Amino acid sequence: MAMFKAFYTVVMRDLLLAMRNRSDILTTLFFFVIAISLFPLGIGPELNTLREIAPGVFWVAALLASMLALERLFAIDFADGTLEQLLLTPQPATLLVLAKVLAHWLITGVPLVLLSPLLGLQYNLSSEAIQALMLTLLLGTPSLSLIGAIGAALTLGLRGGGVLVSLLVLPLYIPVLIFGAGAVEATVSGLGAAGYISMLGAIFLLSLVMAPLATVAALRVSAE
Repeated sequence: MAMFKAFYTVVMRDLLLAMRNRSDILTTLFFFVIAISLFPLGIGPELNTLREIAPGVFWVAALLASMLALERLFAIDFADGTLEQLLLTPQPATLLVLAKVLAHWLITGVPLVLLSPLLGLQYNLSSEAIQALMLTLLLGTPSLSLIGAIGAALTLGLRGGGVLVSLLVLPLYIPVLIFGAGAVEATVSGLGAAGYISMLGAIFLLSLVMAPLATVAALRVSAE
């Protein structure tokens, strides 16, 4: 019961802080919307071309949008000393890290999933392709947050941490990008996307188990 209460407290605290500083949320959303909306304007009304590039455009935009808020994942707690207190609490540090990652995903990942059907209409995607897009984003964006937390913890307190986070996590994001875009592309082409979605699920489960452990270890090093 105490573990659940600590988990809930951390999630609600991070959500409240995010609501007070809405600029981070709006920056992520605006970037996602603008990046996706520019391609139809630049390419023109070639529906077949737009339909073919849509999977890659959506997933690259989602990947970059999720990276925008990574630097601040632990920065506020590190600056005010809350991070050290979290690491010293009797509750498992991995659980508290998971709570912070969950709050980060609710702020940055869920809005992208909810916006994707509306933006998919610009690319003339079918209802099946839009459903596949939402499903892949629902499975893939938590993995992006979990993997990104490792980079955010490693670069905590360093000058130019945002650039370093990008360099660290981008290679780890590539499998998620490949299978996420591949699932949507397979659906657009009329092929089965079950294999791609299964791989996304496997990556998510692996990230859920391994990423919090690596993040806690990195936080302990950065907090020293």
